Amino acid sequence: MIDDLDRPLGMDREPHRPGGGLRLWVGLGLALALGGGAAMALLGHSQAPGGEPEAVAKIQPLPPKPAEPAVSPAIRTASRDEGAAPAAQFETESGVKVFRGGPSQPADGRAPGALIIQVPDNAFHPLSPAPDHRLVEKSRYGLLPRRGKDGASPAVIYARPLAMGAQIKPGTPRIAIVVGGMGLNRGVTEEAIRDLPPAVSLAFAPYGGDVSAQAAAAREAGHEILLQTPLEPFNSADSPGPHVLMSGDSAKASEDLHWQMGRFTGYIGLVNFLGGKFTADRAATADLMAELAERGLDYVDDGSSPQSLASEAASEKGVGFVKADLRLDESKKPEAVDAALFRLEELARKNGVAVGFAAGLPEANARIARFANDLAKRGLALVPVSAALGAKTSTQGANK
Repeated sequence: MIDDLDRPLGMDREPHRPGGGLRLWVGLGLALALGGGAAMALLGHSQAPGGEPEAVAKIQPLPPKPAEPAVSPAIRTASRDEGAAPAAQFETESGVKVFRGGPSQPADGRAPGALIIQVPDNAFHPLSPAPDHRLVEKSRYGLLPRRGKDGASPAVIYARPLAMGAQIKPGTPRIAIVVGGMGLNRGVTEEAIRDLPPAVSLAFAPYGGDVSAQAAAAREAGHEILLQTPLEPFNSADSPGPHVLMSGDSAKASEDLHWQMGRFTGYIGLVNFLGGKFTADRAATADLMAELAERGLDYVDDGSSPQSLASEAASEKGVGFVKADLRLDESKKPEAVDAALFRLEELARKNGVAVGFAAGLPEANARIARFANDLAKRGLALVPVSAALGAKTSTQGANK
């Protein structure tokens, strides 16, 4: 059967039969009698040979193709696969993390094009649901984080998205703040989740009775979270509780780490709780970083131990690392906390990025919240600690 679109125009008419012309004139006469002007309008159209009506179709030009949306040169450069350098530079300057790899990785090893989504600064930034089934493994201690078979890592998937609107541009001084001690006191934890800006990262100790639910509540409110892992201090009397990671026994340290990791899900990495002796032990710290690298987790050093070898070990194992520049609430005095925050701002303006750590004291949290909420007015940006990792590494290298 031949489709209408395949049949040449004018070749689908039925053969002429006797009497066809009579029927046509009878019909036209009736139309003149009934329609008057309407019939005359019909007669006004041209006719094809044989007295048959001819249809005339007006050809309209196609509408113009919509213009493609404008893309900034920086984003256009970062999305090319002509090399990793332009994209890496853009990610460092903007604080954006772009995940590449997985099953769709090109055979030649070159990175696929990156998709960067701009989100307004005043929009809510939801975190990816946790646990992500790709990023957990079952154990006798609960669900442990792991790197997905497609290359996805908890450090990237669970990170808080970074806004790239008018207030956060390349070159804007950035401040990241980590507040620890979460999960130990229900009231203090709930206040911190509610009162601190969502871009403040929260670190949960593994000892709280309801730590899993509170960690989930923090993520629901937009806070990026970390596991505040207890490590061996120099003074054993300062040990905070059971399952502290001890140096000198790697098998037990691994079991204790798994116990801690299984307490809740959704964290991007670890931050030390004490650990002066543990992080001064090269073998113990290397073992810890090796496991973090395998599981796709970052590490934040709270800056409490000058003898820590965590930075060196993290670099050797390929673990995302950042060290806090300042402890914000070493003194409980309000004026001391304010002075530390002012110093943190000075460091951010000087170096581009500054990271502060606080122990989670209620009085200090209130002053941190007020300080953080006013940063945009002073031309600075508050970012989650995950956004400070790569950026701080690049600024440290530039300042050497």
